[in-house]
Amino acid sequence: MTILSHGEQLGVPERVIVAPALGVFRPVDDAPPPEGKVVRKGDVVGVVEVGGRTVPVRSAFTGRLLGMMAHAGERVRENQPVAWLRVH
Repeated sequence: MTILSHGEQLGVPERVIVAPALGVFRPVDDAPPPEGKVVRKGDVVGVVEVGGRTVPVRSAFTGRLLGMMAHAGERVRENQPVAWLRVH
């Protein structure tokens, strides 16, 4: 059995972008960004509609988009993955 020492990090290059709130997911411009597109930290990949207002879904990472995990009009919960990236 391998025990990771304090502060050791795994080298997994994939990350997820998560919904910031409970609501209905909409990708930017009503169309998901194309796979392979470079997404930068802070970029908006969609919004969550919550009670008449919209909350932006921002990437916490820079990387290439591997795919969307939520579809337009899908109900999502807070912290649910909506897209995934391969970080550089």
